Amino acid sequence: MTEISASIVKELREKTGAGMMDCKKALVEAGGDMEKAIENLRKSGIAKAEKKASRATKEGRVAAIVSGNKAAMVEVLCETDFVAVNEKFNSFINTIAQNSLNIAVNGDATAAVQDAEKAALTSMIATIGENMQIRRALKWETQGKISYYLHMGGRIGVMVDVEGEASDEVLADLCKHIAAFRPTYIVPENVPAEAIAKEKEIAAAQVVGKPAEIVDKIVSGKISKWYGEVCVTKQPWIRDDKTSFDKVAPKATIKRFARWEITEEQE
Repeated sequence: MTEISASIVKELREKTGAGMMDCKKALVEAGGDMEKAIENLRKSGIAKAEKKASRATKEGRVAAIVSGNKAAMVEVLCETDFVAVNEKFNSFINTIAQNSLNIAVNGDATAAVQDAEKAALTSMIATIGENMQIRRALKWETQGKISYYLHMGGRIGVMVDVEGEASDEVLADLCKHIAAFRPTYIVPENVPAEAIAKEKEIAAAQVVGKPAEIVDKIVSGKISKWYGEVCVTKQPWIRDDKTSFDKVAPKATIKRFARWEITEEQE
């Protein structure tokens, strides 16, 4: 039987991130051959990942990065909060975000990132011992500025793409505003006609029996107030509820935003 030294086990662990016992077993099976042992660990990792694939992933973290005119945000789920706060797990997510900057996409990059990181994810599942999934990913390129904000250690992630005149401080506040107030749309013009029609129907039902001209005026007022609830540019501003983003940064245009929360249902 080939003698497996502690130093070679340590070397394999450093190369793969696998546990000490798994490394020793792989080296024994490979007769001390480092490359063969790595191959054995990869095969073992795939098998372990397949066994864990049905286990629920209800925890996780969001990571984001901005580099020049590019940015990426990724969400990776795991089974427990114990792993979600683990340094190795968070380093893994940050690496995926960094790698995502090179994806040839400007928008939803989920499928591309899942494909690119498949082997790395399998290896991490084998190392950590929990099921994991790359739930969603964005890769943006902009003509303006991109800013992001991670709240509660990455349980909530926000990213915004803004063109025009807006300071870094205002963009940082915009991210925090979106994290706190959960807007659905950017401006009233973005709201789908069917959503407006539904709100008008609800508003009209609340004032049944009044003259038509009064009903129209009340419904119009209620819709305007509703825009102030669902449109980020119309919501009361996080720093001063007497104003709004479109007044704080009148020369800026929000092109897109994303707000992700670990516990939310995905559409």
